Amino acid sequence: MARLLKKNPGGEPDIIELNLGVNRFGRAPENHFQVNHTSVSSQHCEVILTAEGVLLRDCGSTNGTFLNGEPVKEGVLQPGQILRLGAVEFLVETTEVKISIPRIEREIPVPPVVLADGGLLCPRHPEARITHRCTFCHSVLCDDCVTRLKRRGGKVLKLCALCSRPVEFIGEEKPKKKSFFSKLTSTIKLPFVGRKRQ
Repeated sequence: MARLLKKNPGGEPDIIELNLGVNRFGRAPENHFQVNHTSVSSQHCEVILTAEGVLLRDCGSTNGTFLNGEPVKEGVLQPGQILRLGAVEFLVETTEVKISIPRIEREIPVPPVVLADGGLLCPRHPEARITHRCTFCHSVLCDDCVTRLKRRGGKVLKLCALCSRPVEFIGEEKPKKKSFFSKLTSTIKLPFVGRKRQ
């Protein structure tokens, strides 16, 4: 990672490892790197570490920010340069940026179990049959895996529990429960139903 060496008169230099993003330098303790010297402003400058390089920005300091003796408001740091904040000097040792991307192990889904009658068992609920398939991620789902949202007008929206996209029905539909009124009308024939008025 990019590194600065803060020069100490009569001693070993302090090593400053820069972090990705903004690194604030100044006399105030709330800065990322506190430089406790009277010539350094409370918020003196920012050193921004990006994948493209190391940028320097003066924050309106009283005694100025200098690169190789030249006053700068903004600049790009290069290895071997001398950065000076007021009277405090830093050697730019390296501007190398290492960004590591973590490797994510993706879980391979377990294939569904095929029954003797051709039906499939749900990979997440081994005792339940598959009834739906996601239209987006193509996952197979049992009735318990389907998320149901009731909308205005009583219509139910069925969504995939894995990606929240709509699902389509592929299994055997459960017979709908009959309401009391439909049971009543199927068992009792009323004389006025279906008659024409004369």
